[in-house]
Amino acid sequence: MKLSVVMPVYNEERTLEEIVMRVLAQPFEKEILLVNDGSRDRSREILEDLQRRYPDVVRCIHHEVNKGKGGALSTGFREVKGDIVVIQDADLEYDPNDYATLLAPILEGKADVVYGSRFLKTPVRKVHAFWHTFGNRMLTLVSNMFTDLYLTDMETCYKAMKREVAEKLDIQSRTFAVEPEMTAKIARMRVPVFEVPISYAGRGYHEGKKIGLKDAFIAVWAIVKWRFAKLPY
Repeated sequence: MKLSVVMPVYNEERTLEEIVMRVLAQPFEKEILLVNDGSRDRSREILEDLQRRYPDVVRCIHHEVNKGKGGALSTGFREVKGDIVVIQDADLEYDPNDYATLLAPILEGKADVVYGSRFLKTPVRKVHAFWHTFGNRMLTLVSNMFTDLYLTDMETCYKAMKREVAEKLDIQSRTFAVEPEMTAKIARMRVPVFEVPISYAGRGYHEGKKIGLKDAFIAVWAIVKWRFAKLPY
């Protein structure tokens, strides 16, 4: 089993090397696809240095202009060579030590897709901003109503899936609407979906968090759009 970790990168010079080191430390055969989405800081040179140091594992792809998280994931998914694809943010909110938990249902032959939920019970958790958490829960509720999936955390970054699923997604969104788009399309594939608890160390807006109220309205529109859009499956 080979793991493909797809990591969108946009102005993450402060955390980029550390998160890649954490992924490299995971005991799986893997490739790390780093998609530089038009970063304006030192991210590009950090990425190229990582690729020079770990040429057998790290691959860098550069967007000359910013295409959003959806655009970066679309690019990464087209390049994966592994059997299972995991989405990883380039900040330190999500811990790669959770990969074993995230991958277990797929490796056991139970699931084609696994969501890592920030809201299932974990022994210790960081206290997060109320309104951001409330917004995530409301978007998940709306998504569940349209997809008939009973998820606790549709907006999570941590999604693992078989490569065949990733290749069929054909991501169109170029914003954070990518999460409801992927969820709606996965639901319509009628593949087995599992959820597992993960740890989460969320950033505040003063620390560089990029999601705001506008993104919530975009997500609602995406939920409705992709529930009824014509798909090849």
